[in-house]
Amino acid sequence: MKIKNKKDSSFYINNPDNTFVDNTTTSILDKCDDTKAFHSSLPGYKPTPLVHLPNLSKKYNVGNIYIKDESFRFGLNAFKGLGASYAIYQILKKKSQIETFCTATDGNHGRAVAWSAKFFNKKAVVFVPKGTTNQRIKAIEKEGAIVEQVDGNYDKTCVYAKEVSEKNGWELVQDTAWENYEEIPAYIMGGYLTLFQEMEDSLHLIPNPKIDLVFLQAGVGSFAGTGIRYYLERYGINRPKIIIVEPTEADAILASFKKGKITTSLGNSKTIMAGLNCGTPSLGAWDLLKNGSDVSIKIDDKYSREAIRELYFSNGSDAKIISGESGASGLAGFVAIMTEQECKPIKEELNINETTNILFISTEGATDIDMFNRIISEE
Repeated sequence: MKIKNKKDSSFYINNPDNTFVDNTTTSILDKCDDTKAFHSSLPGYKPTPLVHLPNLSKKYNVGNIYIKDESFRFGLNAFKGLGASYAIYQILKKKSQIETFCTATDGNHGRAVAWSAKFFNKKAVVFVPKGTTNQRIKAIEKEGAIVEQVDGNYDKTCVYAKEVSEKNGWELVQDTAWENYEEIPAYIMGGYLTLFQEMEDSLHLIPNPKIDLVFLQAGVGSFAGTGIRYYLERYGINRPKIIIVEPTEADAILASFKKGKITTSLGNSKTIMAGLNCGTPSLGAWDLLKNGSDVSIKIDDKYSREAIRELYFSNGSDAKIISGESGASGLAGFVAIMTEQECKPIKEELNINETTNILFISTEGATDIDMFNRIISEE
């Protein structure tokens, strides 16, 4: 079915060509064949749980729903430790003299950089945007980092972290790429490959996957780009269909799809999905996103709240999952598609029916426990 995309729509139906563009990011990802071995060598490593939710599947009349729960990752309550640790490991192989790492963050990435720097006996300085909650700041400080709040949004904080790092001779470990800063973000993306490789004995079988759809939430798009890279590399045109989910007020990827090029979101950056509250897509992820994703959708915060409660107040014998505002956003996108009349064309395009098997990644647990408790106490 051919769908005409509208400029004012909350979604974009893509027609990906399923190819790789030869650039810095893809060439580095080609060499990241040791990520799982590296992570396996770290203290406390174990694959995070892959949870089957048969009763939730019945509720939405689909075949099977699976959720990979990243709240158990390295005791950090989020998946970000995979990327930061691998990037710092690669940096120190070339520049062992580095003493201080720096980054800008909404919370989870900064905590991961601090944790990774501490593991390698290095220092960390972390800058956070205005509005970052005290709980997220304290979680970063707990890992030994110096944390400073910037009077601006995520994009402005990234610029500030870059300037301060250059001035002080610190090594910037940012998970978004821009012109002439692509290598380190590519190593971060490479670190995320472990998450997908851990499912190769369950869902990611050869020659065909046991899933039809994968929902990947996106801030700057690095995590989603890694997922696309993984599925294209492993399955080619037989890959599962991929849906990118963003907050309504931080819809940089959706806006870029509509413009046909990297574009900054015109949203007001007000969303409870702090981990996705980014204004501009990563240069290193953009080609992967446009060449390997099928749908881009933006969602209101109410769907994130609903998805959190859906997982916490489990259906029947389904396991209870504690997922944060960004962590539950993949499921939130699915809920929007299944319940919003405007999203009916997506459901039809993806052919979602009683046999469809779906994978979600809960990228974080309750990283802001006060927010989480408010959400689960709502009607």
